[in-house]
Amino acid sequence: MTVHATPPSSNTFVPDETNTRLLRDAFGRFTTGVTIVTAATEGGVAAITANSFSSVSLTPPLVLWSPDRTSRRYTHFEKATNYAVHVLSSEQSDLCWAVAKDVYALNDHNLNLNAEGVPVLENCLARFECTKTAVYEGGDHVIMLGQVLRAEMREEGDPLAFFKGQVGSFTAH
Repeated sequence: MTVHATPPSSNTFVPDETNTRLLRDAFGRFTTGVTIVTAATEGGVAAITANSFSSVSLTPPLVLWSPDRTSRRYTHFEKATNYAVHVLSSEQSDLCWAVAKDVYALNDHNLNLNAEGVPVLENCLARFECTKTAVYEGGDHVIMLGQVLRAEMREEGDPLAFFKGQVGSFTAH
């Protein structure tokens, strides 16, 4: 005899302007890593948290991320030729939330600058120092494509994970 568990309840809907919260919540069911993207600006270090990061190509080395065009932070990254994407470790949740609340949260940190003058964080799981190569329209967001000039990674550490609007950690077995 086979026993079937009761399937969890689900909510089926057609995305439209009246249910963007539902769509956002559905997107949030995809667990992602958490990144902080930095760029140099006249006001100091501009930073934004992003979970829309992805690798694109090995040859040439390309990555993408997708900032919201309506975000007050967008203009900093729209103007930037170079930026750095930092993959956060589970120990960096405070840094994640600080940047989520304040575009200039990293101005109080003593950050090194890379060869292109981009402020870079230390002790992340990985860092990708990029030159912006293309920007594509993507609805209310844009898709920023960057060529990786330099990459750095730690050998040990657990990632900071984002799920349903919350952060946590993932430990590989």
